[in-house]
Amino acid sequence: MTAFLHHDGIDATPAPPAAGWRRLLARDADEVVAGPWAADPGRRGVGEAESAYVSGFNAALSRDLGALPALLDGLPRERWTFACEGAGAASAVLDLLTLSRGRRLRELLSGPAARHHHAVHLGAGRGYALLRLPPMRGACRGHPLLRWLAVDGYGFQRGLEAGVRLLHERAMPGLLTRARCATFDQGLGRLLWHHERASAESAADRVAGFPAGRRGDLWAGVAYAATRTGGATGEELALLAERAGADGYRSRLAQGCAFASMAVVREGALLGPAVLAAPILAGAEPEEAASWADRALLALGHDARTHDDYLAWQAETRRAWSHRHRRV
Repeated sequence: MTAFLHHDGIDATPAPPAAGWRRLLARDADEVVAGPWAADPGRRGVGEAESAYVSGFNAALSRDLGALPALLDGLPRERWTFACEGAGAASAVLDLLTLSRGRRLRELLSGPAARHHHAVHLGAGRGYALLRLPPMRGACRGHPLLRWLAVDGYGFQRGLEAGVRLLHERAMPGLLTRARCATFDQGLGRLLWHHERASAESAADRVAGFPAGRRGDLWAGVAYAATRTGGATGEELALLAERAGADGYRSRLAQGCAFASMAVVREGALLGPAVLAAPILAGAEPEEAASWADRALLALGHDARTHDDYLAWQAETRRAWSHRHRRV
């Protein structure tokens, strides 16, 4: 490629497309930690999780997935999943921009993020949201059922970028079917936990402001984030369970916790947030809560792949919780 020089002698060779995308999309991970969570040390883990997401996103955006293991080694173990979520978002973005039919996403799932499939699929949905594209086929080259987590990730990212309209005006996205909006709301619920800085009371108040038909999925998303990201004390988690129960959605809270516990167990490390949250939100240790989701997945059989199957997976997990605690 021919080099061009500015009048001051600086090399102005046109950057390759990947470098241009990186400049356009990359973010500063340090700025995330220094954001709204910095003033409250007790909630700082929420900002650190998003910072790890940004680090993973930037690493994968460079097209060098070989750099991801070194990045993970430099992060606390509890932040690996968020870095893999970021890598999933960047891989989806690059796959879309280069029309590579999911090649980078597949390489990520079979390589450095092999134990973080939940996170990668959530990240893929965030990548679609960054490009303002509906996630209908967002992770079509991934796991046949986990790919629906892309709709969840899409909800998180859309809420992050359009918070006033989605969180305050409580608008629904126009790109999704009514059924898929339920999964979208689970991602929005995860965002609520971040948006309210892991405050159980504030998150519960926020959920209560939505129409009743949307609250169950929002509660599930809040529980997933409270279990996976953490940031709350045991007393605050107990308040969360109390508020969800009073709202009639205790099983939804348990289901979100069970799905998060399943992700944690599959990653091979039980970390503080899940160990603290699962006994309170699901009434069981993380391994048992994870087993409800695992058994429900197995019961669907090998051909489960539709969104209805995904919703059935969640419903069966809720039934397992209800049976465990003899509740309806």
